Amino acid sequence: MSRRTQKVGLGARFGPRYGVSVRRRATAVIKRLKQSYTCPACQYQKVKRVAAGVWNCKKCDHTFAGGVWEPFTRATVANQRIVRRSIEGATVTDMAVIAQQAAVEFERQRAESTKDSESPLVEVATEGDDDATSEEE
Repeated sequence: MSRRTQKVGLGARFGPRYGVSVRRRATAVIKRLKQSYTCPACQYQKVKRVAAGVWNCKKCDHTFAGGVWEPFTRATVANQRIVRRSIEGATVTDMAVIAQQAAVEFERQRAESTKDSESPLVEVATEGDDDATSEEE
């Protein structure tokens, strides 16, 4: 006779205890823990979890901090961006000041270019005007 139950995989250690939904969630978490991830240093898929939040590459022995369940979280990207900016020397306030100065300089150049050109306005008749009024450009 064939078996009527599904294979449970990594959650088999819990047996019939705790309920189906809890075992499924636990299986998903265990699967993420046991999976090999890509090393940020050597780019090989040899990263394994050592402890909660501590990850180690078996190839280059690079140890780094990450998430508890996965080495790279959504916050990792934001933190890397902040670190990169601090290394490059530009902070968020610096970037805001630079952008504001660039906007002021752009407006200054624009005002000077309109003063220099001071060309007279050209009148153009548009189609559909019965009384031949003109528009200014």
